[in-house]
Amino acid sequence: MIGAGAAGLAAARALADAGRSVAVLEARERIGGRCWTRRLPGVAAPVELGAEFIHGRPRATLDLMARVGVPGVDSSETQRLLDRGRLREVDAFDAAQKAMSRPPSRDVSFAEFLARKKLPALTKRLATMMVQGFDAADPRLVSARDIAAEWSEAFETAEMRPQGGYRPLLDFLAQGLDVRLGSPVREIRWRRGEVEVNGLRASKAIVTLPLGVLQAGSVRFSPHLRKEEPLTALASGPVIRVAMAFREPFWEKRFGDVAFFHAPQSPFPTMWTPLPMRVPLLTAWAGGPKASAMTGSSRRDLVDLALRSVRTVFGRDPKITAALVQDWAADPFARGGYSYVKVGGERARRALARPIDRTLYFAGEATNTEGEAGTVGGALQTGLRAAEECL
Repeated sequence: MIGAGAAGLAAARALADAGRSVAVLEARERIGGRCWTRRLPGVAAPVELGAEFIHGRPRATLDLMARVGVPGVDSSETQRLLDRGRLREVDAFDAAQKAMSRPPSRDVSFAEFLARKKLPALTKRLATMMVQGFDAADPRLVSARDIAAEWSEAFETAEMRPQGGYRPLLDFLAQGLDVRLGSPVREIRWRRGEVEVNGLRASKAIVTLPLGVLQAGSVRFSPHLRKEEPLTALASGPVIRVAMAFREPFWEKRFGDVAFFHAPQSPFPTMWTPLPMRVPLLTAWAGGPKASAMTGSSRRDLVDLALRSVRTVFGRDPKITAALVQDWAADPFARGGYSYVKVGGERARRALARPIDRTLYFAGEATNTEGEAGTVGGALQTGLRAAEECL
């Protein structure tokens, strides 16, 4: 098993439970991949630097939560948009759905499709903000048809968080597994019925490397991996998030029931609170081109940019007590937050997921073909699918 993220752990757990011998190789010194639950002093809520929400009602996630005994906590979706210096009530999710209510018959980019639509300027602004933030996508590259299909269902149910964060779920999957941390894979040598990785020999391997890592060629396949077409048709969207703890939740007096704050012109266009938990924590989020412009910046600079965004939204300079920063595109073991489909790439996920010679199998959110790509639920589902293919 290459990778101990959600997909790799789900696959390894399923195979081990079926009596198979599995070794999980993980480059990091921790499990979880793009799920990373942390803590900040003075903040009772878990702080997620990667995946945080449960989008829709993904069966794989909900089944795992039931097994572990972790309940879901409904998150508030009340929103405010900074418009002409004032915070006004909006529903960015509703605006996004309206913008994509009639998808194009021929695939074009999201930007081109939106430019053709006769919609209010505010609706277009919100939809563009959503495709960059929610999907971490470049509007000039991402498939309008794929976004329309995703958004037609993505906002139908209230979002949740797993109580206590994602870490307890991943710890449960990892229990009793042979997980080898600090074991980066540089080369995968294989032939039909045999794989050699880091001196280990096996009859099969499941590759759960993130899309950006596969695209970068950081891991060499010998012989060459025949996946050029799907790797070109997909993109790994950049994401940066800054979790900020303050002396007090200063927004509570005026906006105690507001979860999301949007300021599209700010470096970090979206911020959210941990509602329904009331703790002095704000998460600043940037995806797509906004994140690309900041990727590789120092931790100090990213915190300063996040605080600038806070000042823009709230008109005050609150005292920060601690911060955690994660730039996923700059992380060599991720090289992006999560995947999206480029124009004309509607078959790419299925092609990327296709096994090779009953020897190499592929899992991870980028290989999800059930409408859950870019999510933990999608990653878990692909891990279970790859394990079933191996058995």
